[in-house]
Amino acid sequence: MKKVLLLSVLALLASAVMAQQETFKFRVTLKDKGETTYSLKRPAKFLSKAALERRKRQDLPVDSTDLPVCQSYVQRIAATGVRIVVQGKWNNFVTVATNDSLLAGEIAALPFVKEVEQVWKRPADGRYKSDRRTPLENRVLLHPDSLYGTAVTQIQLSNAHKLHEAGFRGQGMTIGVIDAGFHNVDSILSMQNIRILGTRDFVCPEEADIYAESDHGLGVLSCIGMNRPNEMVGTAPEASFWLLRSEDEYSENLVEQDYWCAAVEFADSVGVDVLNTSLGYYEFDDKSKNYEFRHLDGHYALMSRQASLIADKGMLLVCSAGNAGMGPWKKITPPGDADNVVTVGAVARNGRLAPFSSIGNTADGRVKPDVVAVGLASSVVRANGNQGYASGTSFSSPIMCGMVACLWQACPKLTAKEIIELVRRSGNRAEYPDNIYGYGIPDMWKAYEMSKE
Repeated sequence: MKKVLLLSVLALLASAVMAQQETFKFRVTLKDKGETTYSLKRPAKFLSKAALERRKRQDLPVDSTDLPVCQSYVQRIAATGVRIVVQGKWNNFVTVATNDSLLAGEIAALPFVKEVEQVWKRPADGRYKSDRRTPLENRVLLHPDSLYGTAVTQIQLSNAHKLHEAGFRGQGMTIGVIDAGFHNVDSILSMQNIRILGTRDFVCPEEADIYAESDHGLGVLSCIGMNRPNEMVGTAPEASFWLLRSEDEYSENLVEQDYWCAAVEFADSVGVDVLNTSLGYYEFDDKSKNYEFRHLDGHYALMSRQASLIADKGMLLVCSAGNAGMGPWKKITPPGDADNVVTVGAVARNGRLAPFSSIGNTADGRVKPDVVAVGLASSVVRANGNQGYASGTSFSSPIMCGMVACLWQACPKLTAKEIIELVRRSGNRAEYPDNIYGYGIPDMWKAYEMSKE
């Protein structure tokens, strides 16, 4: 047994060293799933019980996008000498890593390969993971005048506190948070009662510590999951969470969308109901990959195509609109242009637009953002364990995400698409939506009441 364990450790170390030294990553898009060993008549062979139950509950079909990537294809790609990084079945791709860029041509010549695209090049400084933690202070400030503490306005603005009062606080709902890292979440005292089911790192699974990486996901999670009365209560304090890392803060490359797709499919397999992603992309280290407005059609970017399928699998995605409102880009960022998702802009506590909030519409004329929530001076927990404030649609998105989870708990017979439509209809600009506020500030209690009609 000791020998087996030693060999396993050595294999992991070798894999980690190889990952550090690799220079390129390529996305290999496949033509088909023609050599699949699976059948749509036997979905239990390739879909988890949780994924099947969700589809059955919402009367959703299992289709060819659910079939795994053909492993015979994967094996032939790996035989060229590359390392398999992730696989994406919904969009039928394999992402590989190598030091030899010439292998891309060899892979492109395989008869089942549709396209090969470089999606990552090793950054000059070689950084790939964090090696330090922020020291903890864990100073708790009580606010006896409010159960929600400093977060009171960001939930009351949308009347979601009424859902809580009616008993809908996220119980039984599973939320997947896809982000850049969750710094110190495992150590901050005020977060110890958050129901974390598990974590998964899609960027650097061999070595990185998801709790040592970026504090961005920490702030995002706190907006939803905090459950400390008179200190801070989030918008879904009794939900359960999967913490998933897809964002590589050390560079900006297309490959992060590959990781994100893998994270979404993992979330599907473990029974996630609602996803939050406070990530968006339009500029990259390789400027030739930058997006233009015409690309915001919900299908150009890989993660937008992936996001547009999420509701068809029975999950619901809430995502940030972006923070480009004051810059030259101004527009929403993928995956916020996707179909059948809730894209969230930012307002101040008084309901006025935050100037940085990205605007729509999509290139094909759909209303975006969908709704807005507090994203200017949002109440969050910081990496040192203290309360604080942060601004960005990164925080208006999770604030809305928790509200949506509570609404869905209250209306369990509705599908993901029906919940999205209900949220839009409850907005204070629903009659005249625009490209700045979208359908406006949703009234979640009104949405619940409308669901009974």
